[in-house]
Amino acid sequence: MNHKVHLMEHPLIAHKITMLRSKDTCVKDFRHLVYEIALLMGYEATKDLPLRDFTVETPLMEAQGKTIAKKITIIPILRAGLGMVDGILDLIPSATVGHIGLYRDHETLKPVEYYCKMPPDITERQVIVVDPMLATGGSAAAAIDFIKQRGANNIKFVCLIAAPEGVKVLTEAHPDVEVYIACLDEKLNEKGYILPGLGDAGDRLFGTL
Repeated sequence: MNHKVHLMEHPLIAHKITMLRSKDTCVKDFRHLVYEIALLMGYEATKDLPLRDFTVETPLMEAQGKTIAKKITIIPILRAGLGMVDGILDLIPSATVGHIGLYRDHETLKPVEYYCKMPPDITERQVIVVDPMLATGGSAAAAIDFIKQRGANNIKFVCLIAAPEGVKVLTEAHPDVEVYIACLDEKLNEKGYILPGLGDAGDRLFGTL
């Protein structure tokens, strides 16, 4: 596998992904599982954040420690990516949150940006793009294109379930982007859904089945 692609192997993530897949998992439980998995993945995706020296006063004396040296922005791809934001925010409460929304033009079949809001200092930030599903890879690759156009140059992509086809498209379009995947599935079906997958993540998160 591409050295930029990181497949999670934690038992808790594997357990929660299995529960997430079940068609019997209700909206409330599905939403909470997405939150929990995102939190666990956020820990792994941030393990290489740069640090700087910091001096702190304990109740007894001065101590030398470390603090995070880079500001962080989480960017969900609307709408399903919203379900992953709070998990990572609970790890990094100081992170800012951007948003990007895309739709596919029915005539050209190309992704069109309909909404994009980023922090003004995006060029200085570690960006973590989140979306539960990496299926064809077209939307993820396009979203990162648009984010890079705003000046971001340090980007990671975090998803729960991916198809090999989507991983190939994303890594070829953006070889500089680190990709974190909770589970790599078998393939896409003829409609572009991941198999075995979990259905439409957005519908299951927001109860719009």
